[in-house]
Amino acid sequence: MATPRDICTDINTLSTFLAHPRLPDLSACQPVDCIILCASAVLSQAAVVFRALEQNPSLAKTLVLVGGIGHSTTYIYEAVARHPRFHALAEKVRGLAEARVLELILRTYFDVERITSEGCCVLIEDQSTNCGANAIQTRKVLEGAGVPTPRSCVVVQDPTMSRRTIASFQKLYDDLPAESHPSFISCPVFVPTMRKDGEALVYDIQGPHAPQHAELWDHERLFSLLVGEIPRLRDDENGYGPQGSDFIVHVDVPAEVEIAAKRVQEVLGASR
Repeated sequence: MATPRDICTDINTLSTFLAHPRLPDLSACQPVDCIILCASAVLSQAAVVFRALEQNPSLAKTLVLVGGIGHSTTYIYEAVARHPRFHALAEKVRGLAEARVLELILRTYFDVERITSEGCCVLIEDQSTNCGANAIQTRKVLEGAGVPTPRSCVVVQDPTMSRRTIASFQKLYDDLPAESHPSFISCPVFVPTMRKDGEALVYDIQGPHAPQHAELWDHERLFSLLVGEIPRLRDDENGYGPQGSDFIVHVDVPAEVEIAAKRVQEVLGASR
């Protein structure tokens, strides 16, 4: 049986693969056509995006806040209620689509005039209820606003599903000629890595934008989210790839990631 230290390695292997951290820090990013911010219960992700745009209003031509009302929306309401800064909005966000929660946080706590001072357009996509719909509805919102097909897009998504989200957006624009495909760059802001502390597993998140531990998932939920992503990414009859549901482009799942998922599921009891 794997030791807890081995399991930390397995968890971190899964976390890093799924977070797909192509861009570690927005502040180091060259200007892009579009930033797509998908709602997450880890609200520090949104705060990082909004602060980056305050500091550099020319960072993006368009900011799209993404998320309707789905099975995880209550987690976002609860995150607002316990947030040390945003908790004053707890009653106002109840019943709102996830993107509208982000919009309310943006307009209440950040300098929207500064963010839009260089022409950045803020759009709201509040109809999607899952990862695939995030992509479909975002494209509709962009096209409905007359925004040209973006050449460069930074996608900020919950790190447990960043890789699948990128694959969903790539699939959606597959109808365009290859030379017109947008470049989608994953920027999860942080990767939920762990370490051993005595007999316990604890979060060990590195980087300048590490969230407070109170914002993060309890361990059982994290393990379930990590393990549950792998069957979706597999390009087989049961997965979301071209040989399955065809919701995403083909994703190569390395053998070490498959082994890590199996060990996490077996040793820690994580379920799909």
